[in-house]
Amino acid sequence: MAIVAGSDEAGRGPVIGPLVICGVSIEESDIPKLVDIGVRDSKFLTPKKREELFPKIKLIIKDYMLTVVEPKEIDDAVESDTLNLNWLEAIKTAIIINYLKPESAIIDCPSTNIQAYTDYMKNFLKQDTKLILKHKAESHPEVAAASILAKVTRDKKIEELKTKYGDFGSGYPSDKKTQDYLKQNWKKHPELFRKSWKSYKKVATQTKLGEFK
Repeated sequence: MAIVAGSDEAGRGPVIGPLVICGVSIEESDIPKLVDIGVRDSKFLTPKKREELFPKIKLIIKDYMLTVVEPKEIDDAVESDTLNLNWLEAIKTAIIINYLKPESAIIDCPSTNIQAYTDYMKNFLKQDTKLILKHKAESHPEVAAASILAKVTRDKKIEELKTKYGDFGSGYPSDKKTQDYLKQNWKKHPELFRKSWKSYKKVATQTKLGEFK
């Protein structure tokens, strides 16, 4: 039976914390087992349910790989002349696929241009894996499983950061608690933030001009 893979990420949008990318490989015949235990897009599951599913998923899949991309690496890509966040994610995902060595891989595509993203990613593959890139690919159980592993891992990283740095809310720019934390700590804890994000740049610029003093 064929080995297939699914890949997804958690944490593209926040101004605080890492991006986590996950890929899982699984025997094609075992995919219904993921459905049987309740695997679905992590966004539609409670944190408790995601944590319950994490060890169950690991028992069903053949292998998995998690990659944690810290804010500095994200900033370096966003501010690079040759990279951007999409290309960085494509490279990281290709590394995961190279490790898993599936015959085919379904990947949740972050880019609006699926063909360009696919072509770019192929440059970094070391084997002949059939790539299937889609928007909302979490409808495929193997991708949903990867999304759960990525989300649980990122949530744990966020809790670790809160233990060290204090409660900054969700980390998303739209969160009032995150906004207030950013205004008060952008200079104190620079390693925590994605400095290439507009929300960070706005606060840093306005603070320097005296608006938040």
